[in-house]
Parts: sequence; C-alpha cells; structure tokens
Amino acid sequence: MRFLDDFAKLLILGGVILVIIGVVLLLYDRLPYIGRLPGDIYIKKKNFVFYFPLATSIVLSILLTLILNIIFRRK
Repeated sequence: MRFLDDFAKLLILGGVILVIIGVVLLLYDRLPYIGRLPGDIYIKKKNFVFYFPLATSIVLSILLTLILNIIFRRK
C-alpha cells in the first residue's frame, strides 16, 4: 500500500504542475519579460523567423529547480 500512496502523491503533484503550466500559457502575453530577455535569440529575415529563448529557458530552469528542491526536501 505504501507504493500506491507514493504514486497517488506523484500523480497529484504532476497534475498541479500541469495546471500551473496551463495558467502560465494562458497568461503568457500578459507576463512581462517572459520570452523577451536579453540573451534570447531572435533572427528575422525575409521569409524566415528563428526564435530560441535561451535566457528565458535558463531562468525557468533555475526557478523550477529551486521550487522542486524545496518541495522534495520537505519529504
């Protein structure tokens, strides 16, 4: 039964993370600086647009790492 309890908590955590990601995607245009940080690569030519949010990816990675470390250290 211990396995099922842990698995249930993992599914709940995954659901909460998906809800948070959904809310962020809905509010993406209203959030300042998300996707527009210095270090994000944006190249626009005649028929070609290339966008790679490098700095935004690094910042989000650091934030998620900190949040998940806090969550899992409480256990």
